[in-house]
Amino acid sequence: MNELRPYLALLYAWRFRLAIGAALMFLTVAAGIGLLALSGWFITATGVTAILLASGVQARLEIYVPGAGIRFFALTRTAARYFERLYNHDAVLRLLADLRARVFDGLTPLDPATLARFRGALVLNRLTADVDALDTLYLRCLAPPLVGITGILLVGLIIGVAAPTTGLMISATLLVATLALTVAIARPGIGLGERISGYLESTRSGIVDHVRGLSELRAFAQLGHHRAQIDTCARRLIADQARSARLAAGGEAGMGLIVHLAVALVLFLGLQLYAEEHIGGAIVAMMTLAVLALGEALAPVPGGFLQLGRTRAAARRLNAQMATRPAIREPEQPRTMPEGNRIGLRDVVVRHGPGDDPALQRLSLEIAEGERLAVIGPSGAGKSTLADLIARLVDPESGSVALEGIPLESLPLARLHDRIGYLTQRTEIFADTIAANLRLAAAHASDDQLWNALGEVELREFVAGLEHGLATWVGENGVRLSGGQARRLALARVLLRDAPIALLDEPLAGLDERTARRVAANLDRWLEDRTAVLMAHDARNLPQADRVLHLSSGAVSEEGG
Repeated sequence: MNELRPYLALLYAWRFRLAIGAALMFLTVAAGIGLLALSGWFITATGVTAILLASGVQARLEIYVPGAGIRFFALTRTAARYFERLYNHDAVLRLLADLRARVFDGLTPLDPATLARFRGALVLNRLTADVDALDTLYLRCLAPPLVGITGILLVGLIIGVAAPTTGLMISATLLVATLALTVAIARPGIGLGERISGYLESTRSGIVDHVRGLSELRAFAQLGHHRAQIDTCARRLIADQARSARLAAGGEAGMGLIVHLAVALVLFLGLQLYAEEHIGGAIVAMMTLAVLALGEALAPVPGGFLQLGRTRAAARRLNAQMATRPAIREPEQPRTMPEGNRIGLRDVVVRHGPGDDPALQRLSLEIAEGERLAVIGPSGAGKSTLADLIARLVDPESGSVALEGIPLESLPLARLHDRIGYLTQRTEIFADTIAANLRLAAAHASDDQLWNALGEVELREFVAGLEHGLATWVGENGVRLSGGQARRLALARVLLRDAPIALLDEPLAGLDERTARRVAANLDRWLEDRTAVLMAHDARNLPQADRVLHLSSGAVSEEGG
């Protein structure tokens, strides 16, 4: 159970709130036991009193106190059940939100090369299904057994007041039988749960990859093969879920059988005590119905541990992901950031993976402060790798990259990134409003600043014409925007950042010639006095540059701007 330790520690941090939830669960069970036991006693006592009165024997029965007790237990059980469900689900949802934030925080420091090791569908599954699977740790595996054991002890105490030996015997029998049944269900159930978790992840990620890669799968005639793989995995998942459901039903039926056998046992022992005139008939009914009331508390205990396998598998995957450390590390003793923005590369060699050909081969380059360098080359020439080096998203295999002569490895990452505005090849637009997407670059930017940035990328008129303006929802991946509009929105984000070093990879991609000319003219003004690296396949698709560097297969040649 080592994989669960971090989450048990998280539960411990929430111990007071969860203890209140467990107390409400126990109060519900205790009220149910009290209601059934007292009702049994009262009905039986009323019947016995009526028989005595009919026989001419003088008898009296206090009805107001037990009647009030029955109403008290009934109302308490109803209220406790309502508030327990409300409180516990609120507590668990808050806990999962905390956990999900921690998992996301573990991803944010990772550099692109490290993040590339995780498929998007798997990361999505970690943040959703795997985190959600951990709610069973408290709701199914910890709280119900604890409440069930406490309920058994409570019933044993109630019976023990009238018949100590019987109370002890019933408590011991129920504890041993519940433990034995739970172990019998949990042993096969944990492995089954782990398989279900694996199949569930494979099926979900397979479906996500299928939808995202539909065009590629169809182009390479692999659509049917990929669908067959998903179907096979889904069939195995359904088969194991059916086995798990049968096992859960068996556990619940077994627990019901145990409770009813315990009811028969306490009835038998109680009737013996009644025959020996140690207790009255009403007490026998109270003892019997108190045990019967345990059925509600004990029924979910064995089946709850069927979820433990899925919980363990989810915890194992989350632990592995959260243990991942970025390849780009903070310096142990960071140096002070320099004032200037001169960039130098010396004999830089970069490989994307062991055994790969170099993406950059012994590249040496000086970029003066305030200089604009255009880097031109075909796809795969190393343009994006060069920008990643300057932003320190990758480190060179050999050679060095420096800012004002200070190696980037010795500068604090956050301060370095604050100085750089980077428009990558990928256009990351989030399912939120236009304003929220822009404020990712400047959280406290005013609406006027947002409109100015949109004007620089020729989007002001378009956004102003929308019904909700800056509050317009752009959809997942900016689906409500065209490719060129999404690209310009990402560019506006870089302009808002207002960093002294600008790395712009294909800033005019997806734009028609007229719009590209206007955006390029605006960028030309914005880039004044900034150190800039502009990347494209053709220099005509860039603002005016001071120098042009041609990059091909990691090697360079230069010409004047």
